[in-house]
Amino acid sequence: MALLKRYGVYTALAAFFLYTLYSLSFPYQPEGPPAQQGKDSHDSKKGSNPPKAPLPPKSYNWAKLPIKYPVESMVALPTDEPTPLPKIQHTFKEEEATAKNIRQTRREEVKKAFETCWRNYRQKAWMRDELKPITGGSVDTFGGWAATLIDALDTLWIMGFKEEFTSAMKDVEKINFGSTPREQVNVFETNIRHLGGLLAAYELSSEDRLLKKAKEVGEMLYHAFDTPNHMPISRWDFHKAGAGENQTADESVLLAEIGSLSMEFTRLSQHTGDPKWYDAITRVTHVLEKQQGSTKLPGMWPIVVNARKPDFTHDNGFSLGAMADSTYEYLSKTYALLGGLDPVYKKMYEKSMETAIKHTLYRPMTPSNANMLMAGFVRVEDSTPTLAPKMEHLACFAGGMFALGGKIFDIPEHVAIGRKLADTCVWAYKASPAGIMPEVSHLFKCPNTTACEWDEKAWKEAVASKADLSTEKDPLQNIANLRLPEGFTAIDDRRYILRPEAIESVFILYRITGEQQWQAAAWDMFTAIQQNTQTEFGNAALLDVSADSPPKEDSMESFWMAETLKYFYLIFSEPDVISLDDYVFNTEAHPFKIPKPKA
Repeated sequence: MALLKRYGVYTALAAFFLYTLYSLSFPYQPEGPPAQQGKDSHDSKKGSNPPKAPLPPKSYNWAKLPIKYPVESMVALPTDEPTPLPKIQHTFKEEEATAKNIRQTRREEVKKAFETCWRNYRQKAWMRDELKPITGGSVDTFGGWAATLIDALDTLWIMGFKEEFTSAMKDVEKINFGSTPREQVNVFETNIRHLGGLLAAYELSSEDRLLKKAKEVGEMLYHAFDTPNHMPISRWDFHKAGAGENQTADESVLLAEIGSLSMEFTRLSQHTGDPKWYDAITRVTHVLEKQQGSTKLPGMWPIVVNARKPDFTHDNGFSLGAMADSTYEYLSKTYALLGGLDPVYKKMYEKSMETAIKHTLYRPMTPSNANMLMAGFVRVEDSTPTLAPKMEHLACFAGGMFALGGKIFDIPEHVAIGRKLADTCVWAYKASPAGIMPEVSHLFKCPNTTACEWDEKAWKEAVASKADLSTEKDPLQNIANLRLPEGFTAIDDRRYILRPEAIESVFILYRITGEQQWQAAAWDMFTAIQQNTQTEFGNAALLDVSADSPPKEDSMESFWMAETLKYFYLIFSEPDVISLDDYVFNTEAHPFKIPKPKA
């Protein structure tokens, strides 16, 4: 997960907390914040009078509610014979007995971790969005539509928990997507977790009830596009829309939230034969394509865009990381999902990656002088791009994105870049005292990406400058108090919230190259995560991975079972289990079948 992916927890507060962190190096000011995620409508206010009993939320039949701004002419869904893609996955040789035994043993350990989480979710948080892994409580964060249940359905199937999958079906059918106690719904999160999860589980199981539920989600989300210019509302007022009130798209929208709906909407149209979802998302794609060369960093789009005008060019902050990530991730993947029939996604991928390589990638300086890369954050002032060498756990998806795009579009340079990006994330895990990389940090940037020798004195001076130790009598002696591994100049956010992006890229690099070093790295990552996050009821987010014993937070996002454990399981599975030649993952790790030409 890509939110974003994957982007992770994508409530407005979390998103803009991170956005502030990313802008520490320069005072970047977007046009304005997106609307905040609304609190539960039944939350009581403080006061002397006792709170009134909450009214039951209204329920809407989205399929029958009239559209206020109907589309006059639909964009047709491509139905021609798909074009064959190049081979993506490595051709694996027969496995040695010892290696097979080790791999299977590790796979079973991952499976046990999932089983513990699922069992306790079912016993203590069933039909709620998330389990609290320390107290055994529960919380609704995404509409109250059993996010963990739906997010984990395809993982259940892939891991072989078929009885649990079948048993859960009757409760999945009961979920009412016409009702929520929340004032606002995050369209992006609902799309990648609920719509994506239902579609993938349907494709794996051929269970028609899942497609029916996916269509219910699609009918709901389609109403978020019911605006005068047909641009979607990302933080959507569910009840005002249900009441038939007029809607307009927002002036400040996160790029990832408007640009990462293409896979799921396309797939729903492909399965139902109804082009309206493909039409809806293609209108966003056309704006992205038309304005791609007119931004302040031509080829890429800024993190904040104006959907009301629509103007995707005005702002000046650019990144492959949080709040932008999955828009770029979906370019090559939607191309594959459409069978190569819409060349605009190839065009946008190649243009955006050309710019990203030139302006956002940098080489970190490390004691081992390893030839690695990371994607940073760029601000453009007076037509001059300035790169801040940040490292986000979210940005670790980029290694897999480059490697996969390099295979799909036959660009070997991108595969090599993907390897270097994934190497940096593996290194960041190993460098951390807990064996887990932090959420957000800064690295010591090399002068260029070709040659770089470790300079300890220069690194310490950079740390002292960034930490503002200028008033200290001996600033270099105080660096140890900052708890920074060599090569890090700052750690802005020391948390680990069970994110999947690093193992996602490690998995993709393993399946593309066949090199066992990626499996070894994955096992080190998994054991470190288990050792530090395991609780009585599941796995908990960590508050500080640089501490000797990282303190835990009572939070286990649905992507832990949907993405993180799924990728760990798949890297230790046989290569034909969800082969990259047959499937493409959405940013929540839900696999969709790649259409193939008829034999």
